Amino acid sequence: MNNQQGSKRISPGVIAAVSAAVVLVGGGVAWLASNQPPTTPNIPSHTITPREPVQGQTPHVYWLKPRDTGLDLVPQPVEIAATQPNQVLETAFQALLAGPTEGTDSTTIPPETKLLGLKIDNGEVHVNLSEDFTKGGGSTSMVGRIGQVIYTATTLDPNAKVYIEVEGEQLEFLGGEGVEVLQPLTRESFERNYPL
Repeated sequence: MNNQQGSKRISPGVIAAVSAAVVLVGGGVAWLASNQPPTTPNIPSHTITPREPVQGQTPHVYWLKPRDTGLDLVPQPVEIAATQPNQVLETAFQALLAGPTEGTDSTTIPPETKLLGLKIDNGEVHVNLSEDFTKGGGSTSMVGRIGQVIYTATTLDPNAKVYIEVEGEQLEFLGGEGVEVLQPLTRESFERNYPL
């Protein structure tokens, strides 16, 4: 019986040789992996809209363009040096409230309207405007200015929910004809509830 046990033992020399081979192979694999050029990951073909702007992302302001049976919202890119979402949107809104500078695009936002505050929080954009925003124009004018605010506010995140406030109070009705403002507003809800 002692002879059988002795034949099953592995000599220390064999263990050392196997260990050296494992270390050598592992080191070679590590060396090869570290000297290979990086591979490009397989990126899906669909685009994911970021919630925060990427450096150099160009936001848009939205103007109104007449068509045969109404109005279209048309984007105009705005060059902005800021990279923080609040700063980007504040600058875009300053451009929106200043009015169009070229072409046949127009706005129905009264020129006296001021941006009193803007906050981005967890997929929501809160826009606080001066009382001038509510003055003048009929229902088409009111719907147009709501659209301009929604689309400009969602330029960084087209799926964001927008809350429009006037002098710090959530807007419920807009203008003399009383266009009801169903908040929160999204691009989808605007297209469904406020035809231009």
